[in-house]
Amino acid sequence: MVGVPAVTTCRWERLETPQPERTRRMLRQVLQAGLRRSFQTLGRFVASHPVFFASAPVLVSVLLGASFSRYRVEGDVESLLVPKHSLAKIEGNLVDSLFPVNRSKHALYSDLQTPGRYGRVIVTSKRGSILDPVHTDLVLQLHRSIVLLQVPVLGFNYSFSHLCLLDDKNTCIIDDIIRALEDSQSARFANLSSHPLRYPITRLADGRMAYIGHQLGGVQAWGSGPPVRGPGVSGRGEGVRSARALQLTYYLQARGALTDRVASQWEQAFCGELGRFGAGHPELGLYPFTSSSLRSDFQASSVLAQRPLLASICVCVLLSVCCCSMRDCVRAKPWLGLLALLSIALSGLTAAGILNLTGATYNSTYLGVPFILLGHGLFGTFEMLSSWRRTREDQHVKERVASVFSDVMLRYSGGTLLHQVTLGLAASPLTNLEAVRLFCRCAALGVTVGYLYTLSFYAACLVATGYLETGYRHGCFCRRVPKKGALDSKPRWYRCLMYTRYQDDTHTHNAIHTPNASHAQTLTSNSILTHTHIPNATHGHTHTPNTTHSHDHTPNTSHGQTHTPNTSHGQTHTPNTTHGHTHTPNTTHSHTHPSNTHNPTTSSDLRPRDSHLLLGCVRRCYGDWITNTYVKPFVVLLYLIYISFGLMGFLQVSQGSDPSSLVAMDTGTLLYARAQQRYFSSYSPVIGFYIYESAPYWNASVQRDLLEYAKGFQRISWLESYLEFLTERNISTTTQSRESFTRMLRLSFLRQPQFAHFADDIIFAERGEGEEPEMAASRVFLVAKTTENKREEMSVLLDTLRRLSLTSRVRFLIFNPSFVYLDRYATAVSSPLRHSLIAVLFLLGLSSLAVVEPLVAVWLSLTLLSVQFGVLGFMTLCGVELDCVSVLCLISALGHSADCCAPLLATFSSGRGDSRTVWVRLALERHGVPALQMLICYIAALLPLAAVRSNLTRSLFRCLALTAFCSALHTLAFLPTLLTFLPPAKKTTSRPGDRGEGEGPREEVECVEMVDSTRVVDQITTV
Repeated sequence: MVGVPAVTTCRWERLETPQPERTRRMLRQVLQAGLRRSFQTLGRFVASHPVFFASAPVLVSVLLGASFSRYRVEGDVESLLVPKHSLAKIEGNLVDSLFPVNRSKHALYSDLQTPGRYGRVIVTSKRGSILDPVHTDLVLQLHRSIVLLQVPVLGFNYSFSHLCLLDDKNTCIIDDIIRALEDSQSARFANLSSHPLRYPITRLADGRMAYIGHQLGGVQAWGSGPPVRGPGVSGRGEGVRSARALQLTYYLQARGALTDRVASQWEQAFCGELGRFGAGHPELGLYPFTSSSLRSDFQASSVLAQRPLLASICVCVLLSVCCCSMRDCVRAKPWLGLLALLSIALSGLTAAGILNLTGATYNSTYLGVPFILLGHGLFGTFEMLSSWRRTREDQHVKERVASVFSDVMLRYSGGTLLHQVTLGLAASPLTNLEAVRLFCRCAALGVTVGYLYTLSFYAACLVATGYLETGYRHGCFCRRVPKKGALDSKPRWYRCLMYTRYQDDTHTHNAIHTPNASHAQTLTSNSILTHTHIPNATHGHTHTPNTTHSHDHTPNTSHGQTHTPNTSHGQTHTPNTTHGHTHTPNTTHSHTHPSNTHNPTTSSDLRPRDSHLLLGCVRRCYGDWITNTYVKPFVVLLYLIYISFGLMGFLQVSQGSDPSSLVAMDTGTLLYARAQQRYFSSYSPVIGFYIYESAPYWNASVQRDLLEYAKGFQRISWLESYLEFLTERNISTTTQSRESFTRMLRLSFLRQPQFAHFADDIIFAERGEGEEPEMAASRVFLVAKTTENKREEMSVLLDTLRRLSLTSRVRFLIFNPSFVYLDRYATAVSSPLRHSLIAVLFLLGLSSLAVVEPLVAVWLSLTLLSVQFGVLGFMTLCGVELDCVSVLCLISALGHSADCCAPLLATFSSGRGDSRTVWVRLALERHGVPALQMLICYIAALLPLAAVRSNLTRSLFRCLALTAFCSALHTLAFLPTLLTFLPPAKKTTSRPGDRGEGEGPREEVECVEMVDSTRVVDQITTV
């Protein structure tokens, strides 16, 4: 028999393979065979009970959808966007236990992060200075209208005086700039000169010094004045020439449910009053902001995205239906495109119902979850449809579905596992950012449910459309297609609508052959045919007895021939004569086929699945073009450019800890934040410098250290004021005892009217009867000069002062409510991405020992890293900062890129015998087309999201679009090119079923023909 020596040699070569490698290869083959057999059994079971598997997911989704009565929106934005376990939170709790933050809000100023209830407004002048008399009178008029504003609740009218914070004189705390303007107005009415206003620290009429850097903005100064020395204040002030903006804050109390309800309604009335006042006085610009503005404007993105999401659904439905359609009306399955999206929608509804039942809350970051479900769901459905088109059309529907499950579900399950690893680890307690954790928990649940629904609901729909196909019914209208003769009398549009070659191709093409696939030949009598098979050749023969013929097979060609007695195909056939080989009942014969003969023009017309537009384009045009020798250098150059721009963006990554960057556009929060950045960016928020342990303040070295720490800041310090107070009275500041230092502080300094407010900054602890109390804790307020990059400078300042507190002899900490957003934000945001990436690489490395080919794991790991690198770099170049939304997209990009690239790599790596180029083209044909279909629908669904006027949705759109773009580049360009000259290499040694490049005759393939009661079945065995 031909080929036996070659087989023997190959067996000896396999015995020489190292034992560990051979064992691992055998283990992988056994595991893969077992998993494929399991999925094949599952597919056959689903095909046997399609009604149950189609109706059960719908019923479960409807039942869980009723849980939307428990739908709740997250009300605490700070808990979502702030690192959960940060040092700033611990410091805030300690500060609140010593000096209640709610009572010191007027002194511990912060912009968007002030705790409690309050109303705030920035007043700007559109022409001239806000300190002009006409504008000053309007500002004071606005202040009086706000103070007199009343809110009716439970039959009682509440005003600001009922809700305001009270000082030690039981009067409402108002901003110092209001007192300065009132003094200026009173002096103007009395024709007297008022105290000159200085910036950022000024002296009020009662002699008290006040910091107004966060109340007066857009200041133009006359020039630098002498150092400001006054009670409790040290710094350098400048005379104010003009100012463009004022900021007024009204702090409210919310001690219980009733007062919180009243305060909430007062904030709404506050915004309404500002709107009415601004309409009546267009010369002023008003930018209101309340404690609930950030929450409402953050959730407004969901409301604004409703119509664009509906448009996304419509566009995606249209394109998915087109991707499932074909010219052949019987083979076309447009309903599967719609049913695929219905399966994804049902999985999302089920996941949302489960979350509602568990008490979860909704926030605007969940807008990205449907797109994760869409990408992974379309990947599985298009892969199943592509595999269906490669099955034998003469098989029963159950067998075809079983073949689809055996071919696709191993890859689809691997992709789902990667999604679960990345999202599941990010949803674990290791994640320090609540928004990321909740998003990944929701997405992981949706991906799991979507996987189960694809195995059940979509597979049942595939069974139903399969029966329509075998019943010769129209793929769209489900009616039986007339025979070819009956169509001749119909109109042209009707013939075009009912065009099909299904019956002709089914009788002509009894099998479709791909590398390492089985042959199927239909003969009219029992015979045994032995011949040599070349991979990538498709054979379909109909033989009659006593007919002989001879023909050549070429790679990647299809043959459909019908032989009858006394007919010729390239030569003359006569009964009982032999031409190359003779076919007679119950006889055995063989023939050989030459290799490396290409004839691509004969393959496209006879393969039924090539009537799909995308598949035909990839097979006839794109596959040859991307693997062309002259195109490869340009693709490599494109990849180098891709890496260069990615590196450029990677080096410019910046963190986005500002919560205003996640709200909807044209909202009060964003307008207020822009006005504040424009007019009030010269100075930082007021930083509290807290000494939380008893310290020897009377010691000269301690005094020197504390003064050194505060050097360079604008400061409001009781210690400096007290030392100046002692110096003015010729009392030594360094030689006093603890008792005399404390006694003078309590009984003399704090009882002066201009120093009385410092009593809130010192905590005294009783020591014993007859002993002087001890200073247990104290605080000083510092203000830093900043530039436009205020948040970055605040983050650097926070780290610097914390390092200083570790080496200082005085135990202190610094705090401002805004620090909870800045503290370790970059670490909290990047850690979920880092953990997920490490977990995926570990999973791929572990699976390469048993399930996945090692080179596939290596290539997939490098591809995931390349995609992540590109998305992160291009995201930065597009102006997206590293915040919770962009990190969510980067985590989901791991699974998305694995869905696109893993099948291509697996098919290429498993190929044997042919050249790299042949297997790259085949991998593109099998898996590049489903990936392209998924990416088309995915990107089209993303486009309407770009029209939403929201910073959150635009960041989401840019990151997800870049993920799809980078995945498409790697799947359709970079990998097909790089695989043609990088490992894994294709073996050219002689092995059963393999064919090396440039070889002549190959081993024989024995086709044992068996005839049952219904049809002819071929079994193919390598000899």
